[in-house]
Formats: sequence, C-alpha cells, structure tokens
Amino acid sequence: MRRTCLDDEYSKSNKITICHKFAKAPARCIGEERRERFCIDEYEYPNQKGARSPVMVDFYDAMALCAEKGKRLCWESEWTAACEGPDKTPFPYGYDRSPAACNIENPWIKPSLTKLYDTNTAVANAELTRLDQGVASGAKEGCVSGFGARDQTGNVDEWVMLERKRGEGGWAGLKGGAWGHVRNACRPVTTSHAAEFTYYFVSLRCCADAKPPEGEAGAAIWKPPP
Repeated sequence: MRRTCLDDEYSKSNKITICHKFAKAPARCIGEERRERFCIDEYEYPNQKGARSPVMVDFYDAMALCAEKGKRLCWESEWTAACEGPDKTPFPYGYDRSPAACNIENPWIKPSLTKLYDTNTAVANAELTRLDQGVASGAKEGCVSGFGARDQTGNVDEWVMLERKRGEGGWAGLKGGAWGHVRNACRPVTTSHAAEFTYYFVSLRCCADAKPPEGEAGAAIWKPPP
C-alpha cells in the first residue's frame, strides 16, 4: 500500500525521510490483499499497563521472552496491520504525525557507547538511566490504533520477524521507531541491524496465533514462511 506524503523532511543524521502529514485520499494498493489471523499484545512487553519495557534486548532474546509466555514475535505484516487499524491509517492515531499522541520527538542525547556496553553493570546502567526517555506502557492515552494496540509508534523500537530475508538482520527487523525524531509510522521497518544488535531503546512486543471460529469460510488465511 502506498500513500501520498504532503509534508516531509529528510534527516541527514539518520538518512531517512520523515513524513509529517499524509493525504487522506485512499491509499494505492501495490500488492495483493490477504487475510491474516493473529493476536497481538495491547502493550509492549511484558504487556502490562504501567510497566516499562526492557531494553538492550537482541532479536534472539526477544523471541525467547515471547516463547516463555507461549507467544512469538510478530510478523512484520501483522505488526503493520495492528498499527494501521481497520481504516489503514499511516499512524495508529491518524494521518498527521503527533508528539502529543505518542512518545516521539524527544531531544537526542549522545550516547557513550563505551559506557553503554561496559561489562561493569553499574556503569552500563548509569548510562542507560541518563539516556532513558521512555514512558510507561499506556501513559500516552492517544497512542492507540483502531484495533486497540498501544504505543506501537515511538517509545521503544520493537523487534519483528520479516517475511523474507533482507538487510543485515536476515529475518530480523525493527518497527515503530523509538522516542526520538525518526519515522515513527506504521509502515517503515529497519533492516540495517544484525539480529544480535542491542541498544538503549530496542525492545519487543509479542504476538500469537489465533484459533479460527467454528464453521468459518472465506479466503485462505496467509501462512508465514517455514
């Protein structure tokens, strides 16, 4: 699906284009629509209102944390569908980028990578505290999609599984952006980090397979790659 951006800017530091306002005209479908059946957590891990999601989590640890709860990481398309809601809006809350709705646009604080990855836990934790601009799950009441998923854009970046290998991470991607000045929309995905990548705003959200209702008929349900 492709939408028209009415107001954008290019971020030289991140080498990305950030859209501030999308046209409300119907989006142009550039692929085939498909049916998906899944459950997605309302909140970022651990899926509790008022909780803070852990950071410095790599792709493999994210998968393990979801598996411990009988769940799994979301596929990229599942995450996007939950974010766009039934009206397929580019942001979970509509068409215009809004720092009032979600935790975005916080000023950049330069990290000390030496301290961040220090083997001394006290040193690393102190740096994490200095850099932290996250908020508790559900704190931004307007940051909710039409399907009820909260905090998908902004706050922390979330690991997802890609439907084809691409970029540095193979099957691993990041969605939503964190609390700074990045894309923070439903469609973009970051594929430039290896699956072992950890960072001070990287976290996760879990999904799960949903059981079909009895006697359901209709188009076939999409099946993820083996």
